[in-house]
This record gives sequence, structure tokens and C-alpha cells, in this order.
Amino acid sequence: MTALKVAARRHPRVADAVLAGLLAVVSAQAAAELGQVSGAGWVWFAAFHLPLVWRRRAPVVVFWAIVLIGLLWVGDGDADNVSGFSLLVVPMIALYTVARHRSRRHLWAPAALVVPFAIGWVSNGGPWWDVVALAGLFGAAALLGVTVQTRGAYLAEVEERAHRLERERDQQARLAVAAERARIAREMHDIVAHNLAVMVALSDGAAATTPVAPERAVGMMEKASATGREALGEIRRLVGLLRDGESDQVPAGAPAPQPGFDDIDELVGQVRSAGVDVAVTRQGVPRDWGPGAGLTVYRVVQESLTNTMKHAGPRAKAQVRLRYSAAGVDVEIVDDGAGRRAGAAPAPGHGLTGMRERAASFGGRVEAGPCPGAGWRVHLRLPLTTGEDT
Repeated sequence: MTALKVAARRHPRVADAVLAGLLAVVSAQAAAELGQVSGAGWVWFAAFHLPLVWRRRAPVVVFWAIVLIGLLWVGDGDADNVSGFSLLVVPMIALYTVARHRSRRHLWAPAALVVPFAIGWVSNGGPWWDVVALAGLFGAAALLGVTVQTRGAYLAEVEERAHRLERERDQQARLAVAAERARIAREMHDIVAHNLAVMVALSDGAAATTPVAPERAVGMMEKASATGREALGEIRRLVGLLRDGESDQVPAGAPAPQPGFDDIDELVGQVRSAGVDVAVTRQGVPRDWGPGAGLTVYRVVQESLTNTMKHAGPRAKAQVRLRYSAAGVDVEIVDDGAGRRAGAAPAPGHGLTGMRERAASFGGRVEAGPCPGAGWRVHLRLPLTTGEDT
């Protein structure tokens, strides 16, 4: 049955021709049982069934063509032998097709035919219950067509909604993948850029110190090695997230630990070991803002001090001011540029873009620019609330 439906949808004209042929065969058998049909009667017979071949292509035209041919056939007097079957079934199929494939306004005109037919039938002595029966049959055909059309429209809407939801799901998945890639890119940039900057500063310091203080140079190289190992560990943890927890550093299903407020002192210690004089001041204490806020503050401080090492050098001095309050976190990182005047704001790269994206995720903002005279300033403002505040 399913194969027949598929074939009928692919070749509707062939299916309609087969239907017309089957009706013609059944009608011809009925006509043969009733009596002899004249040659002109067979011409009317063929003309009456032939329009069904185009019933789905032009339902309204086919219906009225069948009605007109039927009236002419009956008026010609050659339809007596087949009036009981063909003149009933063929118009019903045509009316069903109109109700199935066209709007309901096209049914008003066929419904109006009932009135003159009833008047003519009863006035010629026909029983009134024949009119009721025929009206019921044709009404059932029209109702069936309307029902099938409504159900088809409903199924089409359901299918379209399913396709739309599937497209939206795929779009959301692509957006999620893009957001995850951006997040991983930010994390990788912050990890690699900071630790490489520290390692380069320590290596340069060790190379310059080796002739005069070999032991101090050895200590710098050991710190550079430790920094590199720490960077590798962070990268392994980050890659472990991409492997669904299948990392030797992170148990399956466990979240990778992320740095936060408590790790800022260790970060500052690394920068100090690279030669930059960093002072830290705090006001207030962090609240329960979640790990995301702590990671954002940590990464902004890390990126700012990394830029200090890259652009100002190990002789620079920097100050990190952390102010915690009920309204959120206010962070300011200022360096003196090692006495050199800072130029115009550089072209935006991953660092500054990453800081602004992190802040924007909490509704905050990052301002960065040269200080009057010399140095550079980065200011982060995060408006945060806890569950108790809400």
C-alpha cells in the first residue's frame, strides 16, 4: 500500500488514468448487464470518464466538465443503461478532488446545484428521499475531501515544524561549537602567552646573569623549567575537556580545575621572578560569585602583566589593585612602562579582545589605554551579585 501511494505521488497523471480506466471497466460491465448500448452512448461514456485523468491538475474545471457532459448525456437520452453507476460515482470523485485540492470557497457552487436538482426531480414526480440520499452522498464526498486536506495540511505543518526545529538545533549546535572554540582559543592564548613571556624573561635574565652570578642564573632556569611544566599541565587539562574527560590529568566526568581569586598571588610571584616589580593591594574580600568570575579576574590580571613583560620589559614596575564589594569586583592594573611613554592603543588582538569578551559575559567592561606620561593601564569592572543579594 505504501509503495502504491509513493508511486501515485510521483506519477499522479498515470494514477488518475488508471483510476478512470478501472471505473470505466466497472461501468462497462454494469452497462452490459443492463442492455445494449449504442455507439453514441459509448462515445458519451468515454467522454464522461476521460476528464478524471486531469482531476488533480485542474479539479474545478474537471468537475464542471463532468457535470456538463453528464447533463448533455442525460439530455441526449443515451444514459439510461449506465445512469445508476457512472452518473453517480464519477461526479462524486470529481467533487472529492475539488474539496481535497482546492479551497472551500470552490464548494459553494456545487452545493448550489442541489436546489435546482431537487426542484426538478420532485416536480417530475421523483421521490424526495432520493434527493436527500444523493445530497448525503455528495456531502460525504465533499466532507471526506475537506478532512483529507485538513489532515494533510496538519501533517505538512508538523513536518515543517520538525524540519525547522532540526535546523534550529543544528544552528544552535554550530553556535555552541563556535563559542567553545572561541573560549578554548582565549584560554590557550592566555596560558601560552603568559607562560612563554615568563620563560623568555627568565631565560634572558639567566643569560645575562650567568657570567657574574651563575648560581642565580641556575635558579632562573629552574623557574623557567617549572613555568614550562605548569603551562604543559594547564594545556593538558584544557585538552582533556575536548576528550570528554579522557585525560590522565582529569578523571572522566570531572571538571578541570580553573584558576581564580586565590591564585593571583602565585601568578604575581611568577611575574616577579621574571624581573617585574609587582605590588598587589586588596580592599574587601571576594564573595561567592562562582568560579567564572574568579577565572575572569585571574585571566585579565594575567594578560595585563604578560603585556607588561612583553612591552615594558623586566625593569618595569606594575601595581595590581583589587577592590571587592557587594556590587562586584573592580580591578586596575597599571605599569610604568619602565619610564617609556606608551604609544597609541595597539591594533586589537586576541588578548584585549579576550579580556573584553570575558567581561561582557558578566555584563562588565574593560578599559585599556596609555597612562599620562608613561606606562599602561587596564581597568576591569564586573557587576556581580550572589544568591543572598538576590
